[in-house]
Amino acid sequence: MAVYNGEKYLKTQLESILSQTEPVDEIIIVDDGSSDNSVEILRKYSQKDTRFKIFQNRTNLGYKQNFRKAISLCHGDMIFLSDQDDCWFPEKVRTMKAVMENHPDMIIRLNQEKVCQTIICI
Repeated sequence: MAVYNGEKYLKTQLESILSQTEPVDEIIIVDDGSSDNSVEILRKYSQKDTRFKIFQNRTNLGYKQNFRKAISLCHGDMIFLSDQDDCWFPEKVRTMKAVMENHPDMIIRLNQEKVCQTIICI
C-alpha cells in the first residue's frame, strides 16, 4: 500500500484487509512523507499484527515511485496493490487468488474491486 496523508481513510482500508476471508501473508506499507497522523496510525496496527511492515521515505517519491518501492519490498507470489482510500470486499483475496491459480496465463483487469469482463490472454 502506498500512503500519503491518508489518515482519513487508513483505518477503513486496513480493517478491510484484516477482515479478508483468506488472510494475507504480509502487509507492506510505504509512507511517502505524510504530514498528518498516517504514520502513527500505521505504527499502532504494526504493534498489534506482525504482518504489517511499515516503511517511510526520506523524501517524497510521488505515487508511482512509491508503489514501485512497495512492490520491491514484497515477498509473496501474489501481490495485491492497494490505495490508502480503498475498501476491499471481504472475499477479494480469496476470489482473486482462485482466479489467478486457475488461470495462470491470464491478465486480469480490475474495476472497482470486481473482475471486469475484459480478460486478456497472453
